[in-house]
Amino acid sequence: MTNKYLVTLILFSIFTIENAISCTNFLVTRGATKDGSTMISYSADSHVLFGELYHYPAKDYPAGAMRDVYEWDTGRFLGKISEARHTYSLTGNMNEHQLAIGETTFTGRGELQDTTGIMDYGSLIYIALQRAKTAREAIQLMDQLMSEYGYYSTGESFSIADANEVWIMELIGKGPGNKGAVWVARRIPEGYVCGHANQSRITTFPLNDPENCLYSKDVISFARNKGYFSGNDEDFSFSDAYAPVDFGGARFCDARVWSGFRKVADGMDEYADYAKGENLHHRLPLWVKANKKLGVEDVMDMMRDYYQGTDLDMTRDIGAGPNKNIVRWRPMTWEVDGKSYLNERAISTQQTGFSFITQSRSWLPDPVGGILWFGVDDTYSTVYTPMYCGMNAVPPSFAKGNGSMMEFTPDAAFWVFNQVSNLAYTRYNYMIPYIREKQKELEKKYLAETMEVDKVAGALYKKNPKKAIQYITSYSVKSGENTVAAWKKLYGFLFTRYMDGNVKTAVPGQQNPHVEYPGYDEQWYRQVVEDAGERLKVPEGGSH
Repeated sequence: MTNKYLVTLILFSIFTIENAISCTNFLVTRGATKDGSTMISYSADSHVLFGELYHYPAKDYPAGAMRDVYEWDTGRFLGKISEARHTYSLTGNMNEHQLAIGETTFTGRGELQDTTGIMDYGSLIYIALQRAKTAREAIQLMDQLMSEYGYYSTGESFSIADANEVWIMELIGKGPGNKGAVWVARRIPEGYVCGHANQSRITTFPLNDPENCLYSKDVISFARNKGYFSGNDEDFSFSDAYAPVDFGGARFCDARVWSGFRKVADGMDEYADYAKGENLHHRLPLWVKANKKLGVEDVMDMMRDYYQGTDLDMTRDIGAGPNKNIVRWRPMTWEVDGKSYLNERAISTQQTGFSFITQSRSWLPDPVGGILWFGVDDTYSTVYTPMYCGMNAVPPSFAKGNGSMMEFTPDAAFWVFNQVSNLAYTRYNYMIPYIREKQKELEKKYLAETMEVDKVAGALYKKNPKKAIQYITSYSVKSGENTVAAWKKLYGFLFTRYMDGNVKTAVPGQQNPHVEYPGYDEQWYRQVVEDAGERLKVPEGGSH
């Protein structure tokens, strides 16, 4: 490979990743959690995605009914498929049976996209949630849907969890004229944590272990026919055949997985060279052994990562500005004097529409056992609020139709949280402590409350399931509205205290507040001096 071709490939990869929907998932097994629940996390990151909480009630359909399929990303009509006679209710990305599904797009080989297919990745998720009860059922159903109707999207990784098992499934289409997709699904071993973030993660896999590994019958033969692979079957790597890792795949994608793994597993510093894109042969493992039992709060912390404590820490370079901001405005890459440079792409990023952590708990009735901890906007400054999977209504502030990306509505959770975060960007190191304090206060409150709700709802469900559903719905709606009300109040506090770049503190008994002018720290002032030279220097004796 020539250097010129390599540079072109890297830049194409960076462009593709930068313009794709960039998301992050972690998958946590029962053996890795404090309470024996399974968990998956998901951040839906797109500059045009409006954060809202989807809800679809269970429904019965007559024989022969058809369903319209629209591409999740764009709303484009793709075609019709046969409707199921009965569909399950779902809230967000979790259904009434505690089945949860998340995803990240890895794109892969562009020639394998079939734009004549009907099933896009978003439709696969939400149709599977409406028709399947378990992770294995979802995997088989997704395969059936793609085989019958064709797969429209590019390469995709899915996190699929029920109350007992957690699976990662990766798939890619076969190109125009070839219905269906090639895919591999692997069950995460108990006690382990997996992750994916827009780079295909499955390499080699067991060929004779259906209890822990499922795959399409032609996943290897198709690669051979296309010239992507020529070795022995046991040496076949899904990622190397269909989505080879490159600099962008490591630095912008797998680096996020690496940084999340660092929080829960030992030995991750060994892979720092890979995360930086310096050694692509030293690939990150598909899953890691958790070094402690994880609670929901630990997974929340994984989703709030901006490379803290690593060489990629986003507060350490001049791009953070004078107030140590953890976000970077796009584009992710730029040129100076003919040389290309980059911004890091962390798990916590400003373009997140919504994110969640799911808990599926086998010892409780399904409608009570599943909790979707849901938040909108930046993961670092959101509040994960509990939504029970059996609820039959969602909080009005989070509901679909309450505003849109180009329609500001003051009561929509998405806009309320964006008001706070975007205000904080102006004086980040001053405002973020207040945001984090209120965030922790609310989440701690909800974690404590759900323990009691579990007991009450679980007992009530045995006697009267309908009343149990009403109870968990009432609690979830109340919690969502409480979160938004608290954030509106926080916005008022931050705006009055920090507007115009100073800091105001009320003084009891006085009309006017005390005002401070904090300016910037010495490091930033030195950067200004270095840049401006003598132009800003005050002559001796010239101070006023």
